[in-house]
Amino acid sequence: MTTTLRPVEPLQQNPDGTRSRRYRVCVNSRPVGEIHLGTHPVFGDAVARILHLRVEEPDRRRGRGTVAALAAEEVVRGWGCRRIEAAVPADAGPALRLATALGYVVRNRNMEKGLAGVPPVLPEGSRARPMTEAEFGPWTAGSEEGYARDWIERGVPEAEARARARRDHAALLPEGRGTGGMLFSVLEHQGTPVGTLWLSVREERAHVLDVEVGAAHRGRGHGRSLMLLAEAQSIAAGGRTLGLNVFAGNTPAERLYASLGYATTRYSMYKPLL
Repeated sequence: MTTTLRPVEPLQQNPDGTRSRRYRVCVNSRPVGEIHLGTHPVFGDAVARILHLRVEEPDRRRGRGTVAALAAEEVVRGWGCRRIEAAVPADAGPALRLATALGYVVRNRNMEKGLAGVPPVLPEGSRARPMTEAEFGPWTAGSEEGYARDWIERGVPEAEARARARRDHAALLPEGRGTGGMLFSVLEHQGTPVGTLWLSVREERAHVLDVEVGAAHRGRGHGRSLMLLAEAQSIAAGGRTLGLNVFAGNTPAERLYASLGYATTRYSMYKPLL
């Protein structure tokens, strides 16, 4: 039997500048599923994404998904793409195993924690205060640089990584420090600034956008204090869930978040196209 992809629409030119196209997954001309491919809205036409892949239940566990994903790689190579990416829900075990078997690597993952009850209290000697305007400028530059560096260290070309960092920060902070729904805090311990927290709170969902302990103050529990601060601020603002993104390989952060009760909700994976 032969598994192929058959277009169900012309190549789409989308308002955000991306291209995309939907295909049927067919076995000997019989439809058994569907796949939706597109280019990346930030990284551009050189990076493809699998936006959706589904194989009908009677045809699962027969290698249809594997062949469809490999055929998708050939399609996007024809588009001129040099990398392909996919987001896999944490509870989609078969999809995660398939992506791993095909050579996809986890770049980062989203984690989330439900919030309830009394806001946690910071350890003795630690206190939080709002970031000042004088602190905000240098902090913004450092945050953007660190964000770009995280992408570069995980296989994204430097120009792409820096473009993404600039775009993401500009989109998130159109009014700078005064952008609505954003909280910028400095953690002090015994009067000395030891770390910073950037928290977004939108209705009942909060998200840690950046958390950083100064290099001279690491390994002393301040990262945990910053995360407790994030919970306290989220609950005070009416948040019911607190989410974050952690890059693969940041083992201390992964262990900290797991110990605080965060669970993975989605894996972001990528594969170079040789």
